[in-house]
Amino acid sequence: MTTPNTARLAKRVKLSEEHLITRMLNIAGDLPDVIKLGRGDPDLDTPPHIIEAGQKALADGATHYTHPAGIQPLREAIAGQIAEFGGADYAADEILVTPGGQHGMFVIALALLDPGDEIIVPCPGYNPYQQAAELADATVVKVPMGMETNFTLTAEMIRPHLTEKSKVLTLINPNNPTGTVTPPEEVRKIAQLAIEHDLIVISDEIYARLTFGNHKVLSVATLPGMRERTITLSGFSKAYAMTGWRVGYLAGPKDLITPMTEINHAFAISVAGVSQYAALAAATGPQDCVDEMRQTYDARRRAICAGLDRMGMRYAEPQGGFYVYADVASLNLGIGAGAFCERLLAEGQVMMYPGTIYGDHTDDFVRMSMTQPVARIEEAMTRMEAVVKAIRAEATAPAV
Repeated sequence: MTTPNTARLAKRVKLSEEHLITRMLNIAGDLPDVIKLGRGDPDLDTPPHIIEAGQKALADGATHYTHPAGIQPLREAIAGQIAEFGGADYAADEILVTPGGQHGMFVIALALLDPGDEIIVPCPGYNPYQQAAELADATVVKVPMGMETNFTLTAEMIRPHLTEKSKVLTLINPNNPTGTVTPPEEVRKIAQLAIEHDLIVISDEIYARLTFGNHKVLSVATLPGMRERTITLSGFSKAYAMTGWRVGYLAGPKDLITPMTEINHAFAISVAGVSQYAALAAATGPQDCVDEMRQTYDARRRAICAGLDRMGMRYAEPQGGFYVYADVASLNLGIGAGAFCERLLAEGQVMMYPGTIYGDHTDDFVRMSMTQPVARIEEAMTRMEAVVKAIRAEATAPAV
């Protein structure tokens, strides 16, 4: 008798079947005119000067391996940019360039977590942190967040979850999927908690330059006693619309970055040279493109919120990134967010993702991405309203 292949999988593999996101993408592929408000991939193009730098790098022969930590000029530029935009001061040898920020999460997990160690993650929060911890055979400790704090993490939420096995604390600021910014005063309290309990903090700041109104990100590594216990994770994907170039980075103390560099070296050897030179142009070139993108997202944010307000659907205040986290339960439809997303895709040709994908402890919320032009967002809101009305009509229809 042949052993089923699924039985051959390592015990560390937690998901052996097709993920919901993959399934929805497959369904969308067979539908006409789908408005995609799901993935965190900007529809905006990489700015021309960055593309030109990549093209020139290829013409100049940037087709080989580079230093495993990244080319020296890029690491220097990243260190300079971190300081320029309110982060801690780093030397070039305290920067590791990775093939995207998500890859960096796995490098961090394998470098810091032993079996049985506990990593504290906000929920909802970007789910690969949990996957990386599981692959390291560590224990994921989920801290549930809710509307009472606008889905932002607080020190008092974290405190009851701390044990003698707690080792790493994840702070995603602005948060994905909720689009909320942790207030500076709360970041200070979380930092103090990390010091009291000797925790290493992963500070995910990849959306830090995409904030709205008066909301700003306080980089936790700048606080007293935190630089030596913080790994700041960021990259070029979001602020410069460079998701496909795959350039992320880690910044932290050299005695942590050096072993992480060797793990990264074993995984990927180095980030593609062409991508690194494009990132160098992004870091050292004109920055008005970032503000233009932020303004574009702000207009889209307002369009989504206007549509939700019209439907009477409540949502967390979107303060940064390009997401709106909306409460399906507030519509009183009698179905969960997952079922709502599937019906919205099938009947309205609008794609968005349920919060359960991101570890939400309820099936009430959906994440909407600001990755379509305003006109398409307005059309998506109109389609969504029609599906909501259809579900309500079913609920009130007399039994036959």
